[in-house]
Amino acid sequence: MAETPSITHGGALEAPRRRRLPWLTAVKRLLAAVLVMWAAASIAFALQEVSPGDPALAVLGGSGAKPSPEQIEQTREQYGFNDPVPQRYAEFIGNLAQGDLGTSYKFKQPVTTVIGDQIGPTMVLMTASILIAWVISLAVVLLSAGHGRLRSSVGSGFEAFFAGLPQYWLGLVLLVIFAFELEWFPVSGGTSLNALVLPALTLALPLAGFLGQVTRDEFERGLRQPFAISARARGVSENEVRWRHVLRHALLPGVTLTGWAVGATISGAVIVEVIYTRPGLGRLLVDAVGDQDLPIVVGITLLLAAVYVAVNILVDLLYVVVDPRLRSPIEVA
Repeated sequence: MAETPSITHGGALEAPRRRRLPWLTAVKRLLAAVLVMWAAASIAFALQEVSPGDPALAVLGGSGAKPSPEQIEQTREQYGFNDPVPQRYAEFIGNLAQGDLGTSYKFKQPVTTVIGDQIGPTMVLMTASILIAWVISLAVVLLSAGHGRLRSSVGSGFEAFFAGLPQYWLGLVLLVIFAFELEWFPVSGGTSLNALVLPALTLALPLAGFLGQVTRDEFERGLRQPFAISARARGVSENEVRWRHVLRHALLPGVTLTGWAVGATISGAVIVEVIYTRPGLGRLLVDAVGDQDLPIVVGITLLLAAVYVAVNILVDLLYVVVDPRLRSPIEVA
């Protein structure tokens, strides 16, 4: 049966509301993800085309190699470097659609294999950093927000200080103090839990400052909202109000920021993995840029774009978990 318009408080007719189809929302998100990946691939291809230097020399061993003109020309023909740009672009996109990222100039192996060997340490570092950042930011907010001006000022000052710290400087300071001076952690290398602490803190502390700032603002606003006042009036304890009612609403801005944080953390891994000489995508990317190994650079760029898309979809799902009001979205007909 068709829906009829309802009457608003002012007497005007309100358009009927209908429930948004879940499959339609999923299709829209899928199309948006495909569009982002296509744009990232196109930009990566364009940057590859305008990069200085002859890719044939990179294939033959880099700037230190001295191949003959015949070898250079043969390599250019073998890799299709002499083909027209539209043809190379079409082949590039077609190969990507089949999961083929090409072959590394340096390692002479498929890019997916080279990246697959290095992605594990970076994902572990990224996950540990984000979890530590959330634990620190929530602890500071819960212990200081709404507990008087002094404690709130100390908490917000802590967040502002760490949010402004450069990761490169922080990494060196932590390395000097806790590795060289106190010798609590290894100086460099390794993928053990002990070797993960300092790199993870280097990425987590600035991120905790950002997460704490956006969560604190919403948390302090939530403490004054009618739902919190009503809960107190019903005899709910202050701790329960803070944990069960206010915190859930305060998490939404931080959840949004987490989508950005994943990309920023992976980018920061380039610095951290160099400082602590850790294996991972960061060091692989730095080495690939130096060696002009463009397929590796393009492969890592596309991987970061894919991670960004996946995380933003996950953020949408987390929104539904955090805020139950979003589980039955409606739209105006």
